[in-house]
Amino acid sequence: MNYKPPFTLSEKTLNLLAEIMEKVTRLTMSEVEGINPKLRRNNRIKTIQASLAIENNSLSLDQVTAILNGKRILGPGQDIKEVQNAYEAYELLLDFNPYDVSSLLEAHKILMNNLTKEAGTFRSSGVGIFDGENLIHMAPPATLVPEQISQLLLWAKNSEIHPLIKSCVFHYEFEFIHPFADGNGRMGRMWQTLILYKWKSLFGWLPVESLVKDHQDSYYKVLGECDKAADSVKFIEFMLESIRDSIVEMSSTAQVGVQVSEQVEILLNAIGEDTVSGRDLMERVGLKHRPTFRKNYLLPAIENGYLEMTIPDKPNSSKQKYRKSKT
Repeated sequence: MNYKPPFTLSEKTLNLLAEIMEKVTRLTMSEVEGINPKLRRNNRIKTIQASLAIENNSLSLDQVTAILNGKRILGPGQDIKEVQNAYEAYELLLDFNPYDVSSLLEAHKILMNNLTKEAGTFRSSGVGIFDGENLIHMAPPATLVPEQISQLLLWAKNSEIHPLIKSCVFHYEFEFIHPFADGNGRMGRMWQTLILYKWKSLFGWLPVESLVKDHQDSYYKVLGECDKAADSVKFIEFMLESIRDSIVEMSSTAQVGVQVSEQVEILLNAIGEDTVSGRDLMERVGLKHRPTFRKNYLLPAIENGYLEMTIPDKPNSSKQKYRKSKT
């Protein structure tokens, strides 16, 4: 394997790496895999809204949340479609192989469905990245894209460099190649998340994109600086800072390893993998007093995201049933 992306490891990079590893270890010891489903869903929504906002999607976090809850909103049709596609792609993301070209193309097909004619295929023509009328980056010719992406994926698969560094280098090189006619930014950020998730599962629920969005100008500035320097070290530093800050934010505000109440645990064991009515679920739990069942069992399970309704828009429907949350 001859391909090796050009990058150096600065002292700042190594310090950030050590800092992140310390924080990741603390979170892992706090049983990150036990993050409650409500928090996971909220972080996923933040990730989608932020990544699309970087690409000039106009929808707010509240609007994106409403769309993903099945509600209608007033907004540009393309922006709404971008949200729907991104949610579908992220729902399937963790099952993709980060080092397989067919997985990459399939993810792009889902992400850009009905948004570009070349969804799921590499671009067929040249492309440049502009800031207004200024050309920031001219991507390699389209004829080189398949081989360059194959080499990048092979490097990422076989490289023994730390996954945090690897994911940042991949992200930068992916943007440099710019393999698609549209959707390169959101694909690059999503694929970095996937590479990191395969290393530590907490990264599947860490909304790094929201930190990138907050420093969007710096994100593009650093990409341009790395192009001129032919070295991605500044981009690596930028992304590691975003990852570190995202972990810090999650540590201070998220309810990591939330303990399930005894009542909720009983309810979840009772429902298993079934979809049942409130009456049937109450019987399984062994209760006859409906107010107690709702207050101590049903509502806490729903509010914390462990249980979902089959008809969420009509919580009091006589046809309402419940099942474990999918997220």
